[in-house]
Amino acid sequence: MDFSLSAEQSQMRDMVADFVDEEIVPVAADIDESDEFPTDLVAEMADLGLMGMPFDEEYGGSGLDYHAYAACLAEISRGSGGLGTVVAAHTSLAGGMLDAFASPTQKERFLTPLNEGTDIGAFALSEAGAGSDVPAMETTAVREGDEYVIDGEKLWISNGSVADTVVLFAKTDPEAGRKGISAFVVRPDEDEGYHVEGTEHKLGDKGCPTAELRFADLRVPADRLLGEEGDGFLQALKTLNAGRITIAARGVGIAQAALDEAVDYANEREQFGQPIGDFQAIGHKLADMDTKLQAARLLMHRAADRKMRGERFVKEAAQAKLYASEVSREVANEAIQIHGGYGYTKDFPVERFYRDAKLNEIYEGTSEVLRNTIADELR
Repeated sequence: MDFSLSAEQSQMRDMVADFVDEEIVPVAADIDESDEFPTDLVAEMADLGLMGMPFDEEYGGSGLDYHAYAACLAEISRGSGGLGTVVAAHTSLAGGMLDAFASPTQKERFLTPLNEGTDIGAFALSEAGAGSDVPAMETTAVREGDEYVIDGEKLWISNGSVADTVVLFAKTDPEAGRKGISAFVVRPDEDEGYHVEGTEHKLGDKGCPTAELRFADLRVPADRLLGEEGDGFLQALKTLNAGRITIAARGVGIAQAALDEAVDYANEREQFGQPIGDFQAIGHKLADMDTKLQAARLLMHRAADRKMRGERFVKEAAQAKLYASEVSREVANEAIQIHGGYGYTKDFPVERFYRDAKLNEIYEGTSEVLRNTIADELR
């Protein structure tokens, strides 16, 4: 099993890495401070083909395989955790749903603008009482002639306040539980009844707006249904499963950024007449940080490999996301410790890495849920 990137994959990753170093890293602290959606950077990434990386060129995508996509998303996340979420929610979730379950006509109309980056995508699944427990959702969609009338609320929706295309889940048969959930394509600027109630003031992940949405008599044409009525729950599970690979990539990218900063600081900071990196205690921290990071990267590529081979990858994606999420927080924590008091201030970026890393353990499957998933796969 060879996870070495090909020359083409490496070239794409290096191009993204250069863009990150030149365009994202210099403004990452500003994005974190302002918490504003980085419209200009997203437009630049669209010009580079980074908003539809794993999708077919027929629909405006870049045609990358999942190894290259994950490696590139890790680089974006190395520059900004918030921007990593913007791309992951747009691509893996909204784009992933359309790529897998939309008709050719729907793909041409909705997926192509997402892949080209002229539209931004969001994935509206979670509710205040339905996070990990998806079937507990209360949003409903009632068929009336050639339309569905949608009423309800969604919470924690990444890109929800800036999205042009939203994949929205609602119950078309409230009595059928998970078999009564369906998915629709919603266009906030076109469909009356889509309301942004506000965005969350979060610990980290700044620059990616996390919205609370409300739908009041939202009328959506019937041809916006993805697949058949009742398909939504399984569609969501399959999409989130692939999305976990990209959250693993976000964790890998943040951990890499934290390690890089820690190594640089350990080599520059002197105490007792020598760089602190020369002390065994610091050297061992750095060794453990890098070892965990490399293991997380391999788990990410293992999951990507199984996905590309068309093999079942539920356990592998869960393990990659679980481990990379926890490693990103652990590595960021150690980076702060190596920086000492400076690491606790905004003068150095490691505190931002820690805040950004924590989210990995919560969204797209909490660490607790992922452990249940892995255990179930072992039975």
